[in-house]
Amino acid sequence: IPIASKLQDVLGALGQSTTLNMPQIVVVGGQSSGKSSVLEGIVGRSFLPRGHGIVTRRPLVLQLYNTSATPPMDTDEDERLEEEKKVGINSSNDKTKESENIDTGDSGSANMDEWGEFLHLPGKRFHSFALIRSEITRDTERLVGTNKGINSKPIHLKIYSPRVLSLTLVDLPGIAKVAIGDQPPDIEDQIQNMCLEYISNPNAIILAVTSANTDLANSDALKLAQSVDPYRERTVGVLTKLDLMDPGTDASDMIHNKVIPLRRGYVGIVNRGQRDVDADLSIREGLRKEEHFFRTHPVYSRDRSLLAKCGTNNMAKSLNNILMHHIRECLPELKNRITNMMADVQSELDALGAPTDDTSGSTALGGHLLALLSKFTTNFASMIDGRGGHGAVTTHASSSNATGTNELYGGARISYIFNDVFTYSLMTVGAFDGLTDAEIRTTISNANGTRPALFVPEISFDILVRRQISRLEQPGLQCVDLVYEELQRMASQCEPTELTRFPKLRDRMVETVSGLLRRCVGPTHLMVGNLVKIELAYINTSHPDFIGGSRAVAHLMDKVGKDERTGGMSAPSSSENEDEIEGVGASSNKQNGAVGATPLSSSSLNDYCRGDEENRAIAPTSTIDESGGGGIMNLLFGGNRNYTTNPNNSANTNGFRSPSRRNVAADVPPSIVQLPQVPHAMRHSDVPPTDRQRVETEIIKSLIESYFSIVRKNFIDMVPKTIMYFLVNHVRDAMQNELVSELYRDAEVPTLMKEAEDIAQRRKTCIEMKELLMKALEIVNEVRDFNTFK
Repeated sequence: IPIASKLQDVLGALGQSTTLNMPQIVVVGGQSSGKSSVLEGIVGRSFLPRGHGIVTRRPLVLQLYNTSATPPMDTDEDERLEEEKKVGINSSNDKTKESENIDTGDSGSANMDEWGEFLHLPGKRFHSFALIRSEITRDTERLVGTNKGINSKPIHLKIYSPRVLSLTLVDLPGIAKVAIGDQPPDIEDQIQNMCLEYISNPNAIILAVTSANTDLANSDALKLAQSVDPYRERTVGVLTKLDLMDPGTDASDMIHNKVIPLRRGYVGIVNRGQRDVDADLSIREGLRKEEHFFRTHPVYSRDRSLLAKCGTNNMAKSLNNILMHHIRECLPELKNRITNMMADVQSELDALGAPTDDTSGSTALGGHLLALLSKFTTNFASMIDGRGGHGAVTTHASSSNATGTNELYGGARISYIFNDVFTYSLMTVGAFDGLTDAEIRTTISNANGTRPALFVPEISFDILVRRQISRLEQPGLQCVDLVYEELQRMASQCEPTELTRFPKLRDRMVETVSGLLRRCVGPTHLMVGNLVKIELAYINTSHPDFIGGSRAVAHLMDKVGKDERTGGMSAPSSSENEDEIEGVGASSNKQNGAVGATPLSSSSLNDYCRGDEENRAIAPTSTIDESGGGGIMNLLFGGNRNYTTNPNNSANTNGFRSPSRRNVAADVPPSIVQLPQVPHAMRHSDVPPTDRQRVETEIIKSLIESYFSIVRKNFIDMVPKTIMYFLVNHVRDAMQNELVSELYRDAEVPTLMKEAEDIAQRRKTCIEMKELLMKALEIVNEVRDFNTFK
């Protein structure tokens, strides 16, 4: 008991949730079998109501708390039991005197180190055990009346004493067969269900109390215990009233575990009788009478093994062994928890370090400051480069190890930003995002001015490709911001745990690092913007990977020829068919006579390459619109020629009509030609594109896509390099010098190295906890080596 009590005290002093989870001792038995006397023998105090018939009518949950700070540790088992016996004797005398003195108003001799508290009377202490007995009776009668009724609502009583073990005892109503008084007819079932509710707990020790002067095979307590403990592993048989057996009979066979064997065996005791209770016989006298009975009995006194299983003291010893074995089962987990707690406390002590008051002068403080700055910069560089253990660069090693295996860490996060965020996002950016074909045609027309160019105007390509390249600047700047935020996060993770001792130094260090990062992020932004400006400064159409104009036209002709062949094989020719070319949405509906551009095809491209002479021979009566100009471009892009046919010669014109002209509804032309009103905003989207415009659009798109891919590839390669040079590497290399130049100043060292107000208290608490843990570990080893069979 002293070993377990001391261990409980140590664990309680730690303020942790670690407990021994002591088993609950539940007393079951028939009416008037001596259950309450058994409990009082364990507690060493007389405090339970007594009488004839059913006395315990509500469950009594008795929680014992050991209040002794220094229980004896150097006595062996027999000496401890003898000491507890003496304690019980003295306690009984104290109880009698206390009761008498309280009744007379003299509280000077009251035992103030023992008291009881009821759950239904919070905050009220009962230093008199006679008053505790009266309160139990009063609260029972309040709920169930003064007759023999029962109720399953328990009474919770806490007893604080330096002479008890911290455990829980439960006293239950005795098993009855016939209802009396105002008891319900099913009183037996109610009591059994009430008992089963408590003994079903696998952590409960069942004290099956049976009168020795009855047949053990008829024991209600053993039958009830066997229903929840079929292997009889946690049942202890208690045989009471051995002094009331018929002369010439004894309980030796039952005590020797020969009748109904139990794994934990039987214990025979002699309780105080009703006459002794009425005579106010103290527990001391009751223990003396019990010991005298067993030592003078003709059977029990001759068998030493039998005598060792008789008496209240031997029952306490048996319970001691059960509790000690239970504690031993808890030892592995308990020892691991204590060891882990010691490691955590030692780690915190190392982080707190020695008090700065013990250091010698400002030189030592300055050296300590430099060591902290060096450790921080080393941790920062190691995190960026992926060198060293993660536990060395974070505050909590356990969480850092989990982070290092479950998610990206340090420099790997920057690499993830470069490759999986920035590169992936830019590869999804298309060369024509936000750019329509109508805008391309408008740009080409604006570049031509008043006279259409012979070739595709190069200035239109320059304008459009610059517009698309400019869109790359914003993702590059966002990438810089992401890396900047990641460096700030890494800096906060690199702080040594010892830095928490010095809040002013930590604040100044955070301020210095943040200032260095802000100074570096500005040039990085500027350089990323300059990368885009460099690309915009010179459009290198001589780049070896650039497709060029001739190859763009050749690819376009190959593409159109392939599409035409595919369309000819899959669909029959018809005047109602609409041929759609990729990127071009115009179609011709000859059946309805709609005015529009002819579909782009290889035949029309070939027609562009023939001369004006051949076209005139095909349509001799046609009036040719020469707005497209003549020369080489007309030979290449003859598709912009629009033929206005005479209605009489419509069969020879192949249906070509100018989109800007309208059919004359009548045979007689109007006498006055009225031009339509010029719109305020002119757009190519209002009319279908001509063949020339469609070809020019496709060529421009091919050129833009080719050059944009080159610039995007260069940008994806240069932005990470720029960020690494101007931001990441510069911050890593300049960190040490920046911190030393800003923080290592003789006048500021004492201020920066001043510990926080709570650090000294935390250090003191850690030292005390470490001592308690070492003490608890020694006790655990003592319990492990304790011999319970001495």
